[in-house]
Amino acid sequence: MEPIRKHEGLVYPLNRANVDTDQIIPKQFLKRISRQGFGQFVFYNWRFDSKGELREDFSLNQPKYEDTTILVAGENFGCGSSREHAPWALQDYGFRVIIAPSYADIFYNNCTKNGILPVKLTEAEVQTLIKNAEADKYYLTVDLEEKKVYDNQGFEASFDLDAYKREMLLNGWDDISVTLNYADQIAEFEKARA
Repeated sequence: MEPIRKHEGLVYPLNRANVDTDQIIPKQFLKRISRQGFGQFVFYNWRFDSKGELREDFSLNQPKYEDTTILVAGENFGCGSSREHAPWALQDYGFRVIIAPSYADIFYNNCTKNGILPVKLTEAEVQTLIKNAEADKYYLTVDLEEKKVYDNQGFEASFDLDAYKREMLLNGWDDISVTLNYADQIAEFEKARA
């Protein structure tokens, strides 16, 4: 995984609460055997019509959100089933950071294990970001080292993240990477038990 220390990116506002994992990546697209290739299907039932054509009335399809990397959404983001494909799809689409007032627990943990930074801000702060991003192209900086979100227009908010998850994201580690950090000790242990 790529480390996340300070990320600056274009914001996409999804002013919806209770976005579940089936809305993020519908079940019919879960047949792939690798983590790649899911991004094209993110929010599929909202982005595409019944003929598979892009819908002009769904905001993510608007040119101003091309190359977006920060998703700002309503409360309880990622609820529903525990599919790990949801963060895979969001990441494959290009999102590195998600900002919401609250998340479903499993989705939140799956994000941190797969290199997406899930930031919790207050409902009022999230609504400010959504309004700014709906009005015009809007960029944010998310600084994981300082645990701050800010723009160049005076907005600034602090967030918290569990120290272990923060260390994992700052270093770009997944669970296997953490285990490999102890490779020498593991080898010594195995050698002693041979």
